[in-house]
Amino acid sequence: MSMSTCPVAKVADLLSDSWTMLIIRDILRAPARFCELERSLHGISTRTLTIKLKRLVEEKVIAKDDETHLYSITKQGESLGSVIDAMHSYGKKWL
Repeated sequence: MSMSTCPVAKVADLLSDSWTMLIIRDILRAPARFCELERSLHGISTRTLTIKLKRLVEEKVIAKDDETHLYSITKQGESLGSVIDAMHSYGKKWL
């Protein structure tokens, strides 16, 4: 199976950095505006957050409401909650 067709490789590409996972974690908790995410993600640059949010919207993991400027999790993105929960459990137990 090539990298381009392997589901694990595709997900790894999407979630390959810690910022993306932390953005998803925060939006899973509650819809948030850009400035709220920027405050909660200590150390992320404005440019990086903009790029990550744009990619997550393009991949339909999150959605942006143009009226309220809130980013919220999509049905597709909700399924990543179990991945984040597993990472949390692993981190608490082993790291």
